[in-house]
Formats: sequence, structure tokens, C-alpha cells
Amino acid sequence: MKDRVVVITGGSRGIGLGIAERFAEMGATVALTATRQETADKVATELAEKHGATVVGYALNLSEAESVDGCTKAILEKFGKVDWLINNAGITADNLLMRMKPDDWDRVIETNLGGTYRMCRAIVPKMIRARYGRIVNISSVVGTTGNPGQANYSATKAGVEAFSRSLARELASRNITVNSVAPGFIDTDMTRALDEKQRDALLSQVPLGRLGSARDIADAVAFLVGPGAEYITGITLHVNGGMQM
Repeated sequence: MKDRVVVITGGSRGIGLGIAERFAEMGATVALTATRQETADKVATELAEKHGATVVGYALNLSEAESVDGCTKAILEKFGKVDWLINNAGITADNLLMRMKPDDWDRVIETNLGGTYRMCRAIVPKMIRARYGRIVNISSVVGTTGNPGQANYSATKAGVEAFSRSLARELASRNITVNSVAPGFIDTDMTRALDEKQRDALLSQVPLGRLGSARDIADAVAFLVGPGAEYITGITLHVNGGMQM
């Protein structure tokens, strides 16, 4: 993987950090994004020193077209190509529908679904010219099951999966695959903040009896961009310990 360049949005924490670390371990050149340049630089430096890889951080606001265009232009100018694009970054603004403010709906849609569209639109032309590319969009189990209080977030994740299937059909003839990975309950800062009763309630829904890890998701992503998945496109790979079958 030493000749591969991967872009990972939201790569400074949680699942995105796990994915960035996995690719740095494998020797890929990693361009990771965060909302703040200082955060992106700090994480990039730590990963580069730990794994001896080339890791560069970029500030990115997915809801703003100018930010996406500027960030992707800088990445392409520095590395000349993007082999793999991992659209991971996303936000939540949870509330029951009757209490959900229009701004909370719009922000989540524009970042999670709109951001995936903007990143693909900016980078896909380069992949088409190279006649090679791998795109993995991070969805969520709630894109399939729904979840009370997350109508906006669930809608974006279902949308990301449908977007991925449509794009997979458009790009297959150019040797570009597009797939989704849908995590279930993952051990992150959010789940660690739950009390014991809440945590037990989550685990009761998972047949394998544990929360997933960022590494579980990263391994799934690494598979989908690797040689073992060359004949796989347009799928959603559920990584959820069996909570949704």
C-alpha cells in the first residue's frame, strides 16, 4: 500500500481515527481531515511518528462547497492523486421530530449527505482519469433500522447508501468501486459516557455481546479497498455484531 493515497474525512477521532491508523500501519499515504487545522495537524503528526508513515492533516467543513474544493485541491496538488476516498465525517443533532428545529435538520443533511456528495464530486474526476479508485462511505445501522430521535441522522445514512449504489453503477466501467460500511454500536467517547444500565441496554441488542471497536470498522474498510474486494461494488457491509440481520 506504500504507493496508495487515501483521504479520510473526520479522521481525527473515533471511527475515522481508527481508519486513519489502520491505513498508516499498512504504509499508505494518509490525508486526514478535521474541522480544525490544529487538531488535524496534531493527529497527523502523532500517527506519522507512531507508524513511520506519511500523514498530513487538513481543515475541512463539509457543509461548505468552498471548503471542500479548497481542501481537495490542496490534497491533489500535494500528492497528485487520490486512490481511496473514505467519507466518514458526520454530525448529529438528535431530537424528536416535533422538537427538531429546521436548522438541526439542515445541518445534519448538509454535512452528512451533502458532504459525501461534495467530496465525491471533487475527487471522482481524478479517479476517472486514472481509471482506478475505491470509495467507501461510512453509513450506520440506523440507516436501515431507524432510531427514535434521529430522523435527520437516519435519513442521511439511508441516503448515503442509496447514493453509493447509484454512484457504483455510474463508475463501475472506469474500474472505480463504491461501497458503504454500516457500523452498529461502537465503543467511542459517546458510548463510554453512558452509565452501566444504559450500556447494558445497548449490549442486550447485540448477539455477539460486545460493542464494536473502531478497528472492527477499519478492517472492513481496508478489505473493501484491497485486492480481495475488486469484484465488490454497490454493497452495504454491516458491521454490528448481529444486532441487525
